[in-house]
Amino acid sequence: MLTLSSTQSPSPTASTQVRGYWNGEPADVQFGANALAALIHQSDKPIFVVEVEGKIGATHAGTATLGGDLEDAAHRIIAYVPPVAADQLGDATFREEMGVRFAYVSGAMANGIASERLVIAMARAGMMGFFGAAGLSPQRVEKAIQTIQGEIGDLPYGFNLIHSPDDAALESQVVDLYLKYGVHCVSAAAFLGLTLPLIRYRVAGISRDENGAVVTPNRVVAKVSRVEVAKRFLAPPPDDMLAKLVEGNHITEAQAQMAREIPVASDITAEADSGGHTDNRPALALLPTMLALRDTMQQQHGYRQSLRVGAAGGIATPSSVAAAFAMGASYVLTGTINQACVESGTCDLVRKMLADASQADVIMAPAADMFEMGVQVQVLKRGTMFAMRAKKLYEWYRAFASLDELPAANRQSLERDYLRCTIDESWRSTSAYFATRDPAQIQKAERDPKHKMALVFRSYLGQSSNWANSGDASRQADFQVWCGPSMGAFNEWVRGTELEKPENRNVVSVAKNLMNGATVLTRANMLRAQGVRVPAEAMQYKPRLAD
Repeated sequence: MLTLSSTQSPSPTASTQVRGYWNGEPADVQFGANALAALIHQSDKPIFVVEVEGKIGATHAGTATLGGDLEDAAHRIIAYVPPVAADQLGDATFREEMGVRFAYVSGAMANGIASERLVIAMARAGMMGFFGAAGLSPQRVEKAIQTIQGEIGDLPYGFNLIHSPDDAALESQVVDLYLKYGVHCVSAAAFLGLTLPLIRYRVAGISRDENGAVVTPNRVVAKVSRVEVAKRFLAPPPDDMLAKLVEGNHITEAQAQMAREIPVASDITAEADSGGHTDNRPALALLPTMLALRDTMQQQHGYRQSLRVGAAGGIATPSSVAAAFAMGASYVLTGTINQACVESGTCDLVRKMLADASQADVIMAPAADMFEMGVQVQVLKRGTMFAMRAKKLYEWYRAFASLDELPAANRQSLERDYLRCTIDESWRSTSAYFATRDPAQIQKAERDPKHKMALVFRSYLGQSSNWANSGDASRQADFQVWCGPSMGAFNEWVRGTELEKPENRNVVSVAKNLMNGATVLTRANMLRAQGVRVPAEAMQYKPRLAD
C-alpha cells in the first residue's frame, strides 16, 4: 500500500508501477494525507499521484500521458483518477430515456407522503420522483395529476400503481386515469403477480417506428424483491392477458404481436430492507441476484432495449449510493429519508420522530392492505405503540371467527384503546367508507363474520397512517410511520450538520449531497484500487445545504 509522504522513496513494486508520465511544475505537487483528502473532494478535477524527486505526492495540475515510455523530463504517474460528476453516476441510457440529469429516483411512498411538492421539486432538479398514489381515492389521484402536470409540464415524473388484490376495480380505475391524462411512467409496487390493468397500461398505444422497432408510450418501473416476481416483469406480457385485451378492444391483434417483443418492465428496482412493504432482503445479496437475472432474461428474449436494475432499500448515505453504483445499479431509489423532508405529505411531528430515529428503531407490523394474508410492513417503533397493537389485532383475527367471539377483555381493549368507539359505531363508519369505495366488501362481510372482523381491524390500520400524516397528536400512540433502518443511518451521517434539523431537510439538498458524496467515495476507491492508501478524512463527506 502506497502512502503519500514528503519523505517516502518508493521501491519498484507492483503498487508503484508506472502508469504513464506527468509534465508539470513540481511546486504544484502536494504531500501528506490532508492534501490528498482535499484533492479527492474536488471531484471536478483529476488527481495525478506522481513521484517527484524520490517522493510521492499528488496534484490536479499539469498534463499527463497514460502508458508509453517515461520521458526524461517527465515524472512517473503512480495512480490516476479522472473527474467524476454526480450526473455521470449510474446508467447513461436510464438518464437519457427518463429525461433526467441524475440517475436518482424518489420512491412513491403511499397516501401522498411522496407528495406533489416532492415530485415537482425532484423534476425541477433533473431527477425522477414518483407520486405516492397508493391508498388514495381516484379523485385525489386525479387532482394530483392535474397539479403536477400544471406545474412542471413536460419535465419527468411518475405515479405509483400498487397491486390491490382486494380491490381490482380500484387498480383499473387508477390505470384509466393514467391513460386519460397521459401519465407515461408508473412505479409498480407490491405486485405478487401481473394483473390485467397493469398490462393494459403497458401496451396502450404501442406501435412501430420507421425502423420497425416497437415503441411503447408507457413505461413501467417495477419494485421487486423476489426473483419469481422479477422474472414476470422482465418477460413479455402473458399471451392470455394480451388475448383478453384484444377481446376487449383495448388493443389490436397487431399490437398484441408487438407486445410479445417487449418486457413488461424495462427497469426493475431491487428493493432490499426498506420502510413499508418489504421482505427485509440484504442489498449485498439481492442486487447481484437481480443483475444476473437481468442478463439471463436479456439473452433469453433478445430485447432491442437493454434491461436495467436499480437499487433501493438502505440508500441513505454516500457510502450506500457509491456501493450501489459500484455493484452495477443503473439508478438508486430513496424512500424513507424523503418522508423526513419538508416536501413530504406527512406532518412536522412525524418528521421530528423520524429525525430522532436510530437504525434499531424499526419493527415489522401487519399491513392494512393485505391484512388477511399476513403481509407485513416495516414501521417506526420509537414513539408509537402501533406495531404492538397491530400485531395484537392479527392475533385476534387468527384466533377468533367473528367479533362476537372476542372475549370481554379483548373487546373492551379494542373499543377503548384502538377504535375509541363501540364496535357497532366502527362498523357503521367502515360500511359508509366501503359503500362508495367497494360495496362488494360490505356484502361479503354480511355473509362472512370473519371478513367483517377483518374490515373493522383494517379500518384501524388504515386510519393509523392518516393520523400520522395529518399530525393528530391525540393519536400519536397509534401513528403508523413507514420506516426502514436507512433512516437511522441517514441521521447518523447528518449529525452535527445543518441537515440534522428536520426543517432544513429538503429532497433536493438530500439527493445532491448523497450523489456528490458518492462521487468523492468513488474517486477514493479508485485510488485504493491502484494501491494508494487513502486517509480516513477523504472518506468522510459531510452534507451541506444547497446554495
